[in-house]
Amino acid sequence: MALTLEGATVALGGRDVLRSISAQFTSGRVTVVLGPNGAGKSTLAQLLAGILTPHAGAAMIDGAPIAGLTARDRARRIGYLPQALTAHWDMRVEELVALGRLPHRGAFAALSPADREAIAAAMAATDTQRFASRSIGTLSGGEAARVHLARVLAGTPDWIIADEPLEGLDPAHRLDVLDRLRAAATAGAGVIVILHDLTHAARVADDALLIRDGGLVSMGAARDVLTPAILAPVYGVRLFEGVDDGGAALLIPVARLP
Repeated sequence: MALTLEGATVALGGRDVLRSISAQFTSGRVTVVLGPNGAGKSTLAQLLAGILTPHAGAAMIDGAPIAGLTARDRARRIGYLPQALTAHWDMRVEELVALGRLPHRGAFAALSPADREAIAAAMAATDTQRFASRSIGTLSGGEAARVHLARVLAGTPDWIIADEPLEGLDPAHRLDVLDRLRAAATAGAGVIVILHDLTHAARVADDALLIRDGGLVSMGAARDVLTPAILAPVYGVRLFEGVDDGGAALLIPVARLP
């Protein structure tokens, strides 16, 4: 299974936010999307999630336009975790997570055993079981972020597109979320995640896509893209590259470039 962009251009507010982007994303892999503020990363995520349609070019899923999917089919196949997380009305956490199963259920149908199993697994994976009976409005921002991730995971989509899912999380839960996204890819899903932290990107990515000012700078295997030679001029910083005591890659900005 593949998501592809073919010369995709998106114009918002009278300007091209993305310009002629061509890229292919593959199931069973984690692709990290990187770039400075305003590069067009969130627009790219919305394009792949079917929320936006390109003004030129195409956004495709398995060779067919994403825009051609019904809303129900799109929700089954693509789970989208936006940067701005909101619950439109107050509800219990378990009820919110259960919304992830709506594309798999008939109208007004009760939760099936399979639904309940998927909800329980998603809440266990995101460490949100203890919030199950609480109102979503009583949670901290980081706790609520994990609940919304659980909603996406509960839907067991073919694709997970997450826009800055680590924002507001403490360090331990950031690592947990990265591990959960990795586990989803290992289980066969395609995972596309927008990150700012370069070390986190190096930790989780199989592939990386780097954009700046709406244009594609580089895409390929993470080991080939996540290098100081490629990243430093895009971000305007000097980078330290190394490994920690456990062998994990480190990419740390240490100074602005002159």
